[in-house]
Amino acid sequence: MDISTTQLLVIVLAPLLGSILAGLFGKFIGRSGAHVATILGVGISCALSIGVLWKLLHGAPVVNQDLYTWFDVGGLQAHVGFMVDNLTAMMMVVVTFVSLLVHIYTIGYMADDDGYQRFFSYISLFTFSMLMLVMSNNFVQLFFGWEAVGLVSYLLIGFWFKRPTAIFANLKAFLVNRVGDFGFLLGIAGIVAWVGTLDYATAFQHLDKLQGTVEVFRGHPWSMATFVAICLFIGAMGKSAQVPLHVWLPDSMEGPTPISALIHAATMVTAGIFMVARMSPIFNLSPVALNFILFIGATTALFTGLIGIVQNDIKRVIAYSTLSQLGYMTVALGVSAYSAAVFHLMTHAFFKALLFLAAGSVIIGMHHEQDMRRMGGLRKYMPITFWTSLIGTLALIGTPFFAGFYSKDSIIDAAKEHALEQGGFIAQYGYYAVLLGAFVTSFYSFRLLYLTFFGKERFRDVAHDHHDAHHDDHAHGHDDHGHAHEPHESPWVVTLPLILLAIPSIVIGYLTIGPMLHGKTTGGEEAGKSFFDGAIQLPAHGVMGKLGEEFHGSLQMALHGFTQAPFWLTLAGFLLATWMYLLKPEVAAKARKTFALPVRILEDKYGFDKLWINGFAGTGLLLGRASRWFDSRVIDEHMVNGAARDTLDIAAAIRRMQTGYLYSYAFAMIVGLILLLAWLIKTGAGA
Repeated sequence: MDISTTQLLVIVLAPLLGSILAGLFGKFIGRSGAHVATILGVGISCALSIGVLWKLLHGAPVVNQDLYTWFDVGGLQAHVGFMVDNLTAMMMVVVTFVSLLVHIYTIGYMADDDGYQRFFSYISLFTFSMLMLVMSNNFVQLFFGWEAVGLVSYLLIGFWFKRPTAIFANLKAFLVNRVGDFGFLLGIAGIVAWVGTLDYATAFQHLDKLQGTVEVFRGHPWSMATFVAICLFIGAMGKSAQVPLHVWLPDSMEGPTPISALIHAATMVTAGIFMVARMSPIFNLSPVALNFILFIGATTALFTGLIGIVQNDIKRVIAYSTLSQLGYMTVALGVSAYSAAVFHLMTHAFFKALLFLAAGSVIIGMHHEQDMRRMGGLRKYMPITFWTSLIGTLALIGTPFFAGFYSKDSIIDAAKEHALEQGGFIAQYGYYAVLLGAFVTSFYSFRLLYLTFFGKERFRDVAHDHHDAHHDDHAHGHDDHGHAHEPHESPWVVTLPLILLAIPSIVIGYLTIGPMLHGKTTGGEEAGKSFFDGAIQLPAHGVMGKLGEEFHGSLQMALHGFTQAPFWLTLAGFLLATWMYLLKPEVAAKARKTFALPVRILEDKYGFDKLWINGFAGTGLLLGRASRWFDSRVIDEHMVNGAARDTLDIAAAIRRMQTGYLYSYAFAMIVGLILLLAWLIKTGAGA
C-alpha cells in the first residue's frame, strides 16, 4: 500500500520525456508523434497521480524522501526529493488531469499552426515543472519549479513571437514575476539565515528560531517571522497575480487559448496559493503578515472583478475573473482558512479551465473573433459549447449544488467568522469585499454569456467590415475574411474536454466538501481528521473549526445557501445582467454614457498599467538613458577622453616653447630673473 519512489519518479519524468521527444525530435516523429508522445506521458502521470491519491486516502503513509544531494556546503544541504501528502496528491491530480485535457484540446485548436510540435513540447514541459514545484520537499527544489513554470509561461505567452503584442506581454509577465521572485528569494534566505535549513520538515520543527526580531529599515525592528512570511507572500503575489503585481495576467491572453486554461486558470497562478498553504506553520506565527495577505486578497477579489465588467474581449473577461477568484483564495489564506483556500483552488481549476476552453471553442466557431460585441445568438450554432459554458458560469458564480458554491461559500463564511472574531477595519474590509464580489462575479459572468450566446446575431452586421478588434493568434497564418462563414460547433477533440471538465464542475464540490474542510462525510457523519490535516496547519479553535461545527452535510449546506446574503447578491447580479443585456440591451449603452467616469477608470484598469509601464519601467528607462548620457558625455568625454585630450594639448603647448635656439633660452632666463627680482624687492619692501 506504500507509495513507491519509482511511481513518483515516473509521474515527474513522463511529461519531461514527452516534452523532449516533441521538442527535440518533432521533425522526425511528426505532428501525430508529438501529440501522442506528450499525451501518453501526461496520461501516465495522471493515472499514477490518481493512484497516489487513492493510496493516501486508504491509509498509505506520507512520503518525505530525499533522492539526491544537490550540494552540501558548510553543513547546509540541498536535495532533490519528494514530499507527498494529501495536499500534494490533490495538486498532482489537478495539474495532470487538466493538463491531459488541454493536450487533447490542443489537437483541434492548434491543428493548422506551424509550431504544433513546439507547443506540445512547451505544455508538457510546463506539466513537469509544476509537478516538481508541488512535489518538492525543500526550498531549493521549490524555487527551481517556481522559476521553471515562469520560464515556460514566458515561452507560451510569446508563442507567436512574430507578433509585437505577444512579445510585449511575455516580457511584461517575466519582469513583473521577477519583482515577486526577489521577495521570494529574500524569504528563503531568511529561513536559511535564522532556521539554518532548506528542508521543509526540519524548518517546521525549528520555527522557534523565528521568534526574535530583526532590523529591516532605519532601526525599526521587525519580527523575523513577519519578515520571512511577507517576503514569501510577495513571491506569491507575483505568481498568483495579486494587486499590484497582477498586471501581467490579462496581457498573457495574447498566448493561445489552451495555455490560458492550463497556466493562467488552473495551475501556475495557483502556485502561490499552494506555497502559502504549504508554509502555513510560518504564516501562523505572524498576525501582521496574515492581515497583509487578507488586505491584498480582498482588494484583488473586488477591484479586479469590477474591471471584468467593462471588458469586451471574451478571454480578458475570464482573465479578470481569474484574478478575482485568486483574490478569494488569498482572503482565505489571510484568515488562516488554508483548507478553504486550497479547496477553492481545486474546484476553480475545473470550472475556470472549462470557461477558458469554452472561450477557445467560441473563437474557433467564430473564425478567430474574440470581441463579444461581434457575437450573439451562438447557442443554436454551438450547443455543446453553450451548455458547458453555462455549467462553468453557474459554478463560477457559486450557485448552490455546483462546485464553486461549496468552496466559495466556505471562504465567505470564513471571512465573516474572522470579521466577527477579530473586528477591525481589515477584517471587516475582507468580508465585505468577498461578499460584494459575489454580485460583481454574477454580473460580468452573465454579461459574457448573454453577449456571446443570446440576442441578435451581431456577427452578420460585420461580415465584411474591416475592423481592428482583437483577434486570437490562432488565426496566425490564416486569411481573415470577417465572418463570411456560419458559426459552427467545434470538433470532438475540443468539445470532449469541455464535457469532461463540466462533470467535476457540477459534482466535485458536493462530493468532497465534508472531508476536504471539516472531516465529515456528505451525510454529515464524522469521518475523522480533515483531508488536509498534517499537510497544512490550522490554528486551534480557528474559523475552520467553527465552520466544521456548523456543517451538517453537503445537501443541508446547499439548501441553507439559498437563504444567505451571497446567494441573494448573486441573484441580484444575474437579474441586473439579464435586464441590461438580454431584455433591454439599449440600457447598457445608456449606462455606459451615464457612468462614463467610472467606466473610464475601469477601462484604464485604475492606472496600474500606466504606473508599471510609464512609472516604474519608464523611470527605469529614463535612468538608463541618463546613465548612458553621463557615462558618455561626462565620464568618457570629459574625465577619460578629456583628461587625455587636455594632457596632449598641454604637452603640445609646452613643446612649442622648446625652439632649440640659444637666444630664446637666454631671453627666457632674463625675463625670469627680472620677475624673480621684482618679487623679492616687493616682498622685502613689505617686510
